[in-house]
Amino acid sequence: MDLHLTGKVALVTGGSKGIGLSTARVLLGQGARVVAGARSVTGELRRLAGDDVLRTVGVDLSTPDGPAQLVQAAIEAFGRLDILVNNVGAVTPRTDGFLSVTEDDWLTALNLNFLVAVRTTRAALPSLFEAGSAGATAAIVTIASVNATLADPLVIDYSAAKAALVNFSKSLSKEVGPRGVRVNCISPGPVSTGLWLGAGGVAATVARERDGDADAVARAAAAQAVTGRFTRPEEVADLVLYLASDRAENVTGANFVIDGGLITTL
Repeated sequence: MDLHLTGKVALVTGGSKGIGLSTARVLLGQGARVVAGARSVTGELRRLAGDDVLRTVGVDLSTPDGPAQLVQAAIEAFGRLDILVNNVGAVTPRTDGFLSVTEDDWLTALNLNFLVAVRTTRAALPSLFEAGSAGATAAIVTIASVNATLADPLVIDYSAAKAALVNFSKSLSKEVGPRGVRVNCISPGPVSTGLWLGAGGVAATVARERDGDADAVARAAAAQAVTGRFTRPEEVADLVLYLASDRAENVTGANFVIDGGLITTL
């Protein structure tokens, strides 16, 4: 299926690993030009393609100015912007409960999981409006989480931030849709990336606090899904690809859950 992405310019935040890396890879595979921003640019990201279609930008998106710097680098590299993928996020399990979550913890979670996307979107919108006025819709695809609606005290600050992110995206879609910019979210359940399975990921953190085994924690989490497994990052990336393309031209203001049936309510 031709997704008509050849020559489009996409900006991916958190593009060095996991969902972001997979998203950069599939966008490049469809002929898009990609700017991938991350605090640390990995060799795996650099090896995806040459400078003519991929630019990597080392940037700290947690700073107030980082998102605007990344957007500016994208425009300087390719002269335009058609697609924004807000992917940056991080989670710390709060194994000691709500009262252990400090003021700084809350500010960090809200900053990384909500405000980075707000700032990047704000910086990118003028260019996206230009693309949207040229006859084809521009697209913002934001990676949220099932925890936006699946409240969990273990990740209470992360859940609150992701809920804000989905609400923000829905509100924004109503304002910018008439100007040719579509805004959608994807809410994955557990994904087989370092956020869950890495040395400092959710499984390892929970296991350490409970004198358990990280593999057992991961297996128990996977077993909660109807499919009995984690989502693969490339599966999320494929959904990003569709929502970024004009095949989804009348899809906006939506939140797509990809969780293997983890959420059982309607």
